[in-house]
Amino acid sequence: MEWDKDAEQAVGTVPFFVRTRVKKRVETEARQAGAARITMEHVTACKQRSLHHQENEVQGFTVESCFGQSGCPNRIDTGENLSKRLESLLRAHNLKEFMQGRVSDPLKLHHEFRVTLADCPNGCSRPQIVDIGLISAALPARSDSPCSECGACLDACREKGITLAEPEPGPQFDWRRCLACGQCARVCPTGAIAQGLSGYRILLGGKLGRHPQLGRELSGIFSAETTLAIIDACLAHFKAENRHGERFGEVLNRTGLDFLAAYAHRSA
Repeated sequence: MEWDKDAEQAVGTVPFFVRTRVKKRVETEARQAGAARITMEHVTACKQRSLHHQENEVQGFTVESCFGQSGCPNRIDTGENLSKRLESLLRAHNLKEFMQGRVSDPLKLHHEFRVTLADCPNGCSRPQIVDIGLISAALPARSDSPCSECGACLDACREKGITLAEPEPGPQFDWRRCLACGQCARVCPTGAIAQGLSGYRILLGGKLGRHPQLGRELSGIFSAETTLAIIDACLAHFKAENRHGERFGEVLNRTGLDFLAAYAHRSA
């Protein structure tokens, strides 16, 4: 639907983590009212209803993604589309009902458990500041194809994690610098660098608010199945250790990550 400029600007000031939902709600309500164009009146009316009946808007969880699948050149294609599987997993945990039992006041949108997927290390969907952030990853690997030492991989690696120095011929990888973005394999003209292990990096316990913190990264790159198993374990831990509706990051600050010991330093 077409938006009036002032209405679009007003929605643009809504916090980013609920902006998409608010915009969809405004469009839905305007369409139901038979409007052909969205005006400031629609935005204001939707805002008032949300402020006074916010608990009705709370689903208990959100799953958000970046725009990688829309054609972003940085996208890492892991061969998986986790969004629907994540939604099913989160829905099975009945998080809204659980939080209603932990929070004495009506639920607000900040009580929702947030999971975000990013299709590359650029992290446009902000996976560092949500309860669980996932970043698609693809490690480089040496193949049997000869290296022409053209330097294309050196130019592609923003982290300067590749050298073509002796003693061995061809690219050498500094794994401490590598972010598993997959760009070096993408630009290699001879195929000397191939895509190796692919999957997801996992960040846990990020949050905004009065005491913001970045998510802590689990060591490793995990397959889709292992990622889902880790998230399931995190949700069970969150529900078992949550006292008064605090965020997952606050729970982890108190309990640590020992409950994920079975996945420590494990990849794929």
